[in-house]
Order: sequence, then C-alpha cells, then structure tokens
Amino acid sequence: MSEQHEPAGEEAMQKPVLKILYQDEYLVAVDKPPGLFVHRSFMDKDEQFFALQLVRDQIGRYVYPLHRLDRPTSGVLLFALTRDVARQMGEAFTDKSIQKTYYALTRGHLLGEALIDYPLKEKLDKIGDKFSRTDKPEQEAQTYYQTLDTASLPVPLGKYDSVRYSLVKLLPATGRRHQIRRHLAHLRHPIIGDINYGDNKQNPFFIQHFGFKRLMLMAKKLEFSHPVTGEAIVIEANFDAQWLSVFDRLGWQANVFG
Repeated sequence: MSEQHEPAGEEAMQKPVLKILYQDEYLVAVDKPPGLFVHRSFMDKDEQFFALQLVRDQIGRYVYPLHRLDRPTSGVLLFALTRDVARQMGEAFTDKSIQKTYYALTRGHLLGEALIDYPLKEKLDKIGDKFSRTDKPEQEAQTYYQTLDTASLPVPLGKYDSVRYSLVKLLPATGRRHQIRRHLAHLRHPIIGDINYGDNKQNPFFIQHFGFKRLMLMAKKLEFSHPVTGEAIVIEANFDAQWLSVFDRLGWQANVFG
C-alpha cells in the first residue's frame, strides 16, 4: 500500500484525530466519522485521509483492518495490532461470534421487531469488481430489527400530511454488502440520507429541515470475547452532535437508547 502525502503549505488539510474507544496491546477501536473511507479504494482518488492510516499514525503501530464500514456509515471500527490476533478475529467475524449492533433513522413508522430473512444478490462495484461473475445466486442475508421509538413532524411532504421517522436498532446475522441499507429499503423504510436505496423526497427534506447531509446509520456497538484473554469486551460509540440534534428535534432522549 503506497503512502499518502499531504500537500504542503497553507492549503494542506488538517489531519483528523479519531476518537479511540478501546486499546490494549492486541486491539484498537476508533469512532469512525461519516464520510471517511476505511482504506484506499478505486473511489478514493480525491481523498487525503483514510481510517487505517490515521489510526496507524495516531498510535504509532501497524494496524490490521478486521471489518469494513461503508464510507457514509459512522461508529465502531476495530483493528488488530498483530497478525495472529487479526487471524483469530477474522475467524470470529466469519463464524458470527461477534455481535454487531447498529442504529438507523428510517422513513415512516416501522413498528415492532422481527427478523428480516431476505437473500441478497451480491453487490458489485462497476470498476473494482468488473472481472467478477455477475451470475452468482442470491446469498443468505438476515437482519434482526427492533424499533425503539417513532416520531412525526406536522409538515406536509408529497401526498402525506406529516413526515414520519423511526429509530431502529439492528443486529445483522450475516455481513452482505449494504445489507442493512438494502433490508430496510426492502421493508419500504429506507434509511434517511441513503442516496442508493433511500427516498428522493425525504432526503432533501431532511437536509433542509435538520441542516446537514449524511447517512443516518451508525455502528453503535461491538461485543466479543477477547482473542487472547477471553474477557468479554463491549465497545460502544456515543451518538454524535448531529444525531443528538435529531433526537432533540424529534423529542427523543438519547440516554434512553444507550
């Protein structure tokens, strides 16, 4: 992997400092902000910073990425600090012994809780996966969801006389690309700010009325057994200022949701 060099002079961007949520001699976890790539890809030609390099430079050690978060998704991002731990944690992700908890703000009132068991066709990049097969069968994909709260704003939009939202907790049992985003869109409750699977009326409304543009999907928590000590590890990110502003606007108390 080639090095990324910062431009010289006044135009150089200030290097972000990522919040470290957990660190020992084997693992480090950070709170990834939305809009940051985990590592280089064919889509990053205009990007200057990447989570992998930022973490490496902050702690002064080589880091091994263990999983991925889409660029617009924020939250807990975990790295290993040794090759052996990376291998062990990779096996843990593969055998589903790591529990991942996400939170999403969705369109409409999605009520109750259920398991979404809806197979997904593999999502391919036009450039990065241009040599991959396109005739693969759909893959098993399962996501458990639980709606934590709902709210409405008395503002007409389209054919509706109000704008409705749900705060949804999600536990993916499989790890297909864009799985949570695609599953919620399948239920017709897409995530606010999702430009690929979202609502082309709700997204502009959200930007106008809440004052920012982002995907409202957060990797809130990781839970697993430490690969060396066997200790039960829980790593959790806090809701950032933009999430808190949404809670305030919709009359929700962030501390209730954990």
